[in-house]
Amino acid sequence: MPLPPPEERPLQAIGARRQAPGRPAISEIVSMLRELNRESESLVALFDARSIAGERHLLSAWAHLGRARARGEVRLRDRGAELALYVAGDDQLPRALAKVGATEETEQFVLVAERPRDPAELLSRFGLERDASAYPRPPDAETLDRLGIGTSERRAVPQSAWEGLVLERVALLDLTVPAGRSRSRS
Repeated sequence: MPLPPPEERPLQAIGARRQAPGRPAISEIVSMLRELNRESESLVALFDARSIAGERHLLSAWAHLGRARARGEVRLRDRGAELALYVAGDDQLPRALAKVGATEETEQFVLVAERPRDPAELLSRFGLERDASAYPRPPDAETLDRLGIGTSERRAVPQSAWEGLVLERVALLDLTVPAGRSRSRS
């Protein structure tokens, strides 16, 4: 299925990198994310570029998040954190962040923003600069390893279908809470 043209997408993403090694610190980035998400209902998120398997990966995760929330299936208060669950294909936030979250070692990022926010304008607020080599790019073995998609799964399909393995993980994620259990809130 073809992607809509970039100007028609409600979710936008761009590749980025730090302007200097270790700056800004991840603690500063997390504080900025919290501030931005308090300012507006438009989601802003930042991921380690090594964990993003292209545009369809992000758009699929965002669409699944939107459908789940429309059904009243809210797992976390923070939509950005909940988006990380879908991007990672994992139902536990600590594991999801270990897969897709930015760390002090992260060199390249993917900055994601819902319209009307413009990711290019957000770069300066984060102290990052644009890096077209970070995103979009097709998934490679490192991307799949980071997302928990092992060698045996990769061998089952040609490399040209690796993106499909990632999309399947996103689609199969079920964040509903089993009966008799309380919802986790962060």
